[in-house]
Amino acid sequence: MPDPLLPRSPSELIVVGFAGRIGAGKTAAAKYLASAYGFQYARYSQILQEWRGTPPERAQLQKVGWETMEGGLQAELNDRLIGKIERGRSAAIDGLRHPVDFEKLFSAFGTSFRLIFLEAPLEDRYSRARSSFPTLSAFLTAESQPVERQIERLSSLANLTITNGGPLKALHKQIDSFIRSCGDFL
Repeated sequence: MPDPLLPRSPSELIVVGFAGRIGAGKTAAAKYLASAYGFQYARYSQILQEWRGTPPERAQLQKVGWETMEGGLQAELNDRLIGKIERGRSAAIDGLRHPVDFEKLFSAFGTSFRLIFLEAPLEDRYSRARSSFPTLSAFLTAESQPVERQIERLSSLANLTITNGGPLKALHKQIDSFIRSCGDFL
């Protein structure tokens, strides 16, 4: 029997984008949709690495990500990401950072596109990202990079804001509830 939470036909797909500050839970949320519901998984930083030959280190990705945005190439980055998404299959997109990301995804997928903005207290975000940042100062420096500065603007465009300050299971429950609420679109 098909899962009632999954799209029933190619015309009923859902594309969910995740935005939020470093450590808010974007990757965990997007990968949960992939593992629990069979969504495709796409990540802006992976596309940036492939396209621009960027090393996987966050500092380099942030630098090249900002150069891409500042150089007027964010639309092309979005086109490349969208081109990787298999049509007719739902997708979870990790790491929107700019309003143009929202605009391009909404333009490509219309009302099938939904944005979830994740927020979490600083202590939780730093705790989750601690393996990448030896000190709180290093974490705050990464958060203050130009490529990270427009993220908050996406919160007003979101269909849902999730406060992710608890255990991973609580995040999963909120995503499950969101997916159920999309029944009109699925």
